[in-house]
Amino acid sequence: MPLKDALVSLVLPVYNEAGVLALLTERLDDVLRECGCRYEIVFVNDGSTDGSSRLLDELAQEYPAVRVLHFSRNFGHQSAVHAGLSHARGHAVIVMDSDLQDDPAAIRTFIEQWQAGYDVVYAVRQDRKENRIKRGLFLAFYRLLNAVSHTRMPMDAGNFGLVDRRVAEEIAAVVDRDRYFPGLRSWVGFRQIGVPVPRGRRYDDQPRVSIVGLFRLAKTAIFSFSTVPLSIFYIISGLSLVTCAGVAAFALYHKLFTGLAIPGWASTTIIGSFFGALNALGIGILGDYAIRIYDQVRARPHYIVARTTETRRKAAAESL
Repeated sequence: MPLKDALVSLVLPVYNEAGVLALLTERLDDVLRECGCRYEIVFVNDGSTDGSSRLLDELAQEYPAVRVLHFSRNFGHQSAVHAGLSHARGHAVIVMDSDLQDDPAAIRTFIEQWQAGYDVVYAVRQDRKENRIKRGLFLAFYRLLNAVSHTRMPMDAGNFGLVDRRVAEEIAAVVDRDRYFPGLRSWVGFRQIGVPVPRGRRYDDQPRVSIVGLFRLAKTAIFSFSTVPLSIFYIISGLSLVTCAGVAAFALYHKLFTGLAIPGWASTTIIGSFFGALNALGIGILGDYAIRIYDQVRARPHYIVARTTETRRKAAAESL
């Protein structure tokens, strides 16, 4: 599709960002005009209480491309992303934060890669401005998630990025209640590429998501895309059995060859480790059933067909 005919949607969750919305909208409008495509800017007001609601309505009056979804209360960032994907009308959808940490200038590169044939273009965050502790936690999280996830996750890739319309529809159709957008974006597949983008500093140095909230999101990501937490019980069971066998061999050796066995302690340790192994094994088996029930309830599709290729002659023959 020629770029001049394409409609690009920007989805921006907003929670108490009144201090930057006017500047952000002006910069986005300038960048999108330079790209030479049709565009819309979809703000999702996630129950803001600082005057953002009024300001967003004013921006919608000033900029014809601006649309605003107002939540009835604060439902959370991931819910706002989901709502934006569901209401976006564009052939491509760009998701970004509304605090200017995501550089609007990167939108040009995203669109260029989309025009080159990529279905997903995500920002790889570089040169983060948070303190060392927070940067270390982010670094550890992405590497831990990639290590335990059954879906490959790109390192240091957050929400900022572009998805083709088809990809946006597939992500929006997933019925997970606890959502992690970067994980779902990786899970759906399609042709993907990462683009290095410097991570800016918040305009007010006051993050809207607390450390507790970040840990909650990290837990959602790990539990949504990994079965390792439940599989740990199999490891515990194995270690308990090894302990049981080791203590039994140690006690038997001294009983038969040295006569230094101490009555009582070996049998107690063997019995405790053996039944501990059985207990952990039982929990592991129950965990496997819980995983299968969880997968069944959230009902993610078994596969997604990106496209189908067949000759006209073959299709006509099968229709007879």
